[in-house]
Amino acid sequence: MGALFDRLSALYEQGHRKDIPGLLSDAHLADGRATPAAVLVAVTDQPTPTVILTQRPRGMRDHPGQVAFPGGKIDPGEDAVQAALREADEELALPVEAAQVIGTSDVYHTGTGFIVTPVLAVVPPDLPLVPSPSEVEAWFEVPLDLLLDRANWTENEVYWRGAQRRYYEMDYTGFRIWGVTAAIILNLARRIDVARLAE
Repeated sequence: MGALFDRLSALYEQGHRKDIPGLLSDAHLADGRATPAAVLVAVTDQPTPTVILTQRPRGMRDHPGQVAFPGGKIDPGEDAVQAALREADEELALPVEAAQVIGTSDVYHTGTGFIVTPVLAVVPPDLPLVPSPSEVEAWFEVPLDLLLDRANWTENEVYWRGAQRRYYEMDYTGFRIWGVTAAIILNLARRIDVARLAE
């Protein structure tokens, strides 16, 4: 195991020892629907660690053009870790064996009825990723410390499905990171003290 894996694992363990009130959720907008899903928060093992994100094709039925983590529905017989790794392989040809899994974080209940489990893992840098055209229009990397710094996010509100919905967003090199992806990142930011990562 590498130094980044060890440091990030320690911060993950420290941050998940107790309940944190007020984590972001859209459960109140989901009308009781609850489809299990999982996403891979893949952190690259390099001096400035980054997180791998994708942009969904603009022609997709669900969330067209949105920035997302690799991931999707949990198939029967799978757990969240298996699903996240399978989806990353299907979407980006990210080898399952390349991911050193640290653990799962807080589930996020989306307004469209998905219960999403983030799976935190460390992967080698410069993997020869190949996006699946039907699922991924583009992929890119964002520095981990930039994502986990709450000061870099803008808070907004929108009236949606009969209620006010608070959401966060960030523009990174022309990619708009917002919605579910932003909420998962900001919940994780409350668990991991990224300022201590370089210690």
